[in-house]
Amino acid sequence: MKVDILAIGAHPDDVELSCGGTLAKLIDEGKTVAVVDLTEGELGTRGSREIRASEAAEAARLLGISARENLNMPDGFLENSKDYQLRIVQKVRKYRPDIVIANAIDDRHPDHAKAAKLVSDACFLAGLRRIETADENGQAQEAWRPSHIFHYIQWKDVKPDFTVDITGYLDKKIEVCMAYRSQFYNPDSDEPITPIATKDFMESLRYRAQDLGRLSGVEHAEGFTTEKLIALNNFDGIVVG
Repeated sequence: MKVDILAIGAHPDDVELSCGGTLAKLIDEGKTVAVVDLTEGELGTRGSREIRASEAAEAARLLGISARENLNMPDGFLENSKDYQLRIVQKVRKYRPDIVIANAIDDRHPDHAKAAKLVSDACFLAGLRRIETADENGQAQEAWRPSHIFHYIQWKDVKPDFTVDITGYLDKKIEVCMAYRSQFYNPDSDEPITPIATKDFMESLRYRAQDLGRLSGVEHAEGFTTEKLIALNNFDGIVVG
């Protein structure tokens, strides 16, 4: 099953919070997207494994992604080990994406930067034909390396290398994020308050998109960093604000 974009997050909701608008736009344009969550977010203060799995499935339905999987790595204890690299290699070779989008290169949660490096290394290794992996049916997989790895921006204000115009898709992004009802602001909830379970955090999704849009000359935007220089065929895709 080849997809155009494989979005990977350390935790369920990382992808939606950080690049949900971009994915919604790409899917509307006919691109295929798969999501792989590395952990179940089981150390989170709110919700549970079962609740978060149900919420992730609902978010996937709302977003219209082609497939979603969870690799069941331990939340809070990600490491750049051979075992974890090979689990990701298997998924990269399964979905054969042209672009991989992964966690922020620097962030408040230690799993995020760890996941960024782990995914980056695994994408390189996935292109080495002497590394042998098999699919779920035991069939040998062919080597595959994505053309680009982009990293979304999360809690910290990392300076983006480029932005994607998501004008017209911010409301959809918020709707998809709110599928994670256990995690975010709910005045009727009796669960403990966390940094992301506040009204201000939900509002920050809007004002970050507005600010990146302002800097890019559009209404709303999401920012990304890239691991290598990007070459353009022409200037047609550049939004002039």
